[in-house]
Parts: sequence; structure tokens; C-alpha cells
Amino acid sequence: MTGADDAALIDDAKAAEVGRSFLRLVDIMAKLRDPVSGCPWDVKQTFATIAPYTIEEAYEVADAIQQDDMPALVDELGDLLLQVVFHSRIAEEMNAFDIGSVCNAISDKMVRRHPHVFGDEDGIINAEAQTVAWEELKALERAASAAVSGKDMGVLDGVAKGLPALMRSLKLQKRAARVGFDWPDIGQILAKVHEELGEFEAEVQSGVKGLGSKTRMTDELGDVLFTLVNVARKLDLDADAALRSTIAKFERRFQAVEASYRVDGLEMSDAALEDMECRWQDAKRTDPEL
Repeated sequence: MTGADDAALIDDAKAAEVGRSFLRLVDIMAKLRDPVSGCPWDVKQTFATIAPYTIEEAYEVADAIQQDDMPALVDELGDLLLQVVFHSRIAEEMNAFDIGSVCNAISDKMVRRHPHVFGDEDGIINAEAQTVAWEELKALERAASAAVSGKDMGVLDGVAKGLPALMRSLKLQKRAARVGFDWPDIGQILAKVHEELGEFEAEVQSGVKGLGSKTRMTDELGDVLFTLVNVARKLDLDADAALRSTIAKFERRFQAVEASYRVDGLEMSDAALEDMECRWQDAKRTDPEL
């Protein structure tokens, strides 16, 4: 299937409308970055200074999805798209690449990684099969890139160091598992969790006695968290989503406890821990998400 075939799937009027909207954003960013008449803040920015905003906007998109808030999702996706256009504009000013290069690069990648849609390849019958095929194609691309550069490419190479820790842990574990570096069953990983918890507890107890150090406790805590991510991977659970769900649950229940003190005309900070725990249990019983 060619690029023309791709475009044919979109109504001409709709395609023109989308094109105008996108080019309007590109033009706005060019004006904002104009060194004479642009915005001083926008002109001052670099890849490095706006990278944190790019990450933040991605999380805000995820939050709007979790809240099932479509108006917010429209707004947050726009903010994220702006980040792509912003980075691309900076690159264009450096004569490195432009937004067209970005669009073509991702389009080429999507076609290349979906030969069962855009080519003659068969065998992709479900989402799981496509996931396997996708990872295999990515591995081939990494190998080809290594061959061109003349550098040896390790199994773990290419996993971005700037990823959130849970996500990076999962990606590294998946890479290792693809070459057989993996526990054969969940029972062994759970045993490892208990082992790591024991080692962490021992360091905590040493710290309490003044014999341990924060460095060793931090190291053992990292082992516990990394192993728990491995448990989630083995069970096909999303560790990040699980933690986000628990955070949301904590927020709901804590706010319910907080509200109960306001209703009673009391200050939560003056309450005994036992009373807080009692109200917490009440909040758990009435939590609609149970």
C-alpha cells in the first residue's frame, strides 16, 4: 500500500481540514520562535529546557484518559502535540530536521512495522502476535543500526535512561527475557520477592540500631521494587497502572477522612492516630471503588 493509498482512506475535505489545522499550529510556533517579533520565553528555549514539559504533558494525557475526561484529553493532546512541533521547530532552525521529517519518519516506521497491513505478509491473527512481530522488527532495526555504526549492540542497549523507573525496569526485563534470562515460573519470582524483602528488613533493622546506612537500605529497596516489577511482568500486569490505581484509592480515602473531621468541626492534625485509623476503616467500607 502506498502513501496515496493511505490518504485515500481519509475524506478529501477532512484531510484538508486536518492539514490546515496542523499547519496553523506549525505557523504559530514559527511566529513564537521569531527572534525579532516572537515571544522572549519561547525564543529562549532549547531541547533540554522544554524536555521536562514534554514528559509532563505526556503524563497529563495519561491522567485525562484515566479520568475519562474527553474535553481534557483534547486539551492535553494539543499540549503534547505542541511539544512535538516545538522540538521540531528548534531542529529546523539548526538545519537538523523539520516537522515534515518527523511525520515521514513515524509514517515510514508504522508502514515498516505493519507488513501484514501495508504489505503482503500474513500470520498476524491477533494483538499478541503483533506484539511479538513488533518486537522482532525492532530488534532487526537495532541490529541494522549497529551494523551501520560499527558498534556492538547489546540486548539492553537502546532503552532510554530517562524513562520512569517502573517503565524502564519493565523494558529491561522484557529484553533480558527474550534471550532466555528469565525465571521459568512465577513461584520462583515470588520467592525472590520474599528474599529481597528479608534483606531490606535486615538493613532497616541495622539502621535502627545505628549499624546500617541509607545507601544500603536504598540498594535493598531498589531490589524489592525491581523484583515486584518482574512479578507484574510475569503475570501480565501493569505495575505503573497498579501503583496509579492505589494512589488514587489513597487520595479518595484520605480525603474522606479529612472531610469527616471538617464535618465534626475538628482539626485532623489534633486527632489521635487510633481515631484516624477508625475513620480510615470507615472510608474503606464506603469507598465506591471497592
